[in-house]
Amino acid sequence: MTMLVTIERDGPVAIVTLNRPEAMNALSRALRAELATAMRTVAADDDVRCVILTGAGDRAFTAGLDLKELGSDTSNLGAANAEGANENPVKAIEQCAKPVIGAINGVAITGGFEVALACDILIAGENARFADTHARVGIMPGWGLSQKLSRMIGIGRAKELSLSGNFLDARTAAQWGLVNRVVPQADLLAEAKRLANDIAGVEPVMVQTYKRLIDEGYGMTFSDGMAHEHAASSAANRQVAAGDVEARRRAVMERGRGQSA
Repeated sequence: MTMLVTIERDGPVAIVTLNRPEAMNALSRALRAELATAMRTVAADDDVRCVILTGAGDRAFTAGLDLKELGSDTSNLGAANAEGANENPVKAIEQCAKPVIGAINGVAITGGFEVALACDILIAGENARFADTHARVGIMPGWGLSQKLSRMIGIGRAKELSLSGNFLDARTAAQWGLVNRVVPQADLLAEAKRLANDIAGVEPVMVQTYKRLIDEGYGMTFSDGMAHEHAASSAANRQVAAGDVEARRRAVMERGRGQSA
């Protein structure tokens, strides 16, 4: 039987791939469950320092919930949103302590858009396109799209996308700040791996702690986030030894010289 989600290891980087290209990697109930399990698996693997999430083929990252499946049975639709549900892949991505890079290789539509937004960093191939068709399909979002998108690109742009159902191309997505950058389709996975290895080269506890600090502050007001950072910084930095700082300073300088060469 073909696995609906695969995990490949490249040193400290895990590549999680939605593997249903014949159906544009649509999120059937079985695929949702496998993706959630895959994310929990890589999250629990101490040898994994960074995760890349992508889709098989060049057509789709994921076309979202499997509408053919829902067309015959909507009884499990609400269950997909449950916080602790085994088939809630967005929650599993969000709860992964390791940074998750979304390598968007094609369309990311509706529920697939929500899966993309659960990632920490998005790199798009030239084939990438985004669309929120919740309103057109008549299904309300339950994985955070109505709240995350406006915070990322502004409320006016978010309303334009969500209320029209129109597609957003990769270049415009980058201009709007939705994705970090757009790369040639053939270079997408290599570019994602380069960034993942850069992140993997940082001490993992520091990366995970810093990621959590950013995420926690993002959900607060600015003043509360500043206070939260101050408290976290004061507690953590008291534990830093001068010798460690000097050694890391030298490593940072050496790396900077290498990158400028």
